[in-house]
Amino acid sequence: MQSRSIPFPQISNTEPIREVIKEAFDTDIEISGGWGYSISDAVILPDNLNSVKQLQHTIATMRAHLEMNLTLPPENSYGGINLNEISRENIRDNGINYSKVSYRVSAMKESDYKKFIDEYKDGSMRDDFDLESHFNARKEATINRDIVVWFK
Repeated sequence: MQSRSIPFPQISNTEPIREVIKEAFDTDIEISGGWGYSISDAVILPDNLNSVKQLQHTIATMRAHLEMNLTLPPENSYGGINLNEISRENIRDNGINYSKVSYRVSAMKESDYKKFIDEYKDGSMRDDFDLESHFNARKEATINRDIVVWFK
């Protein structure tokens, strides 16, 4: 996997985060604040959550899909977007508790992703399909980027 420093545009705060998520993902999540690019832009979660880490991961995944796919022209978009948490810090600032969560995002160009999926579907049941070569090529086409998401 390649580690590339590809700049992806930040999502603007012109629309409330809850409305953007509802429109883009047809999901209503009771959150507010910003997209978590900084402590002053933290995603504000409700107080009564049972699975905070799961909701944080979901919101970070939605942000990555917006940044890397939904807001880009098709020729520049990425698919196969996957996030894994790599670190977590609890920070108290001015009497307020925040979580600073870092994720490693892996993805590949949408066109490559579709090609690999089709290739796998067509070839995986054939005896002559080189599975190792297929997955090595997928690994080579994959980029990684680290992101930080702030939650309140």
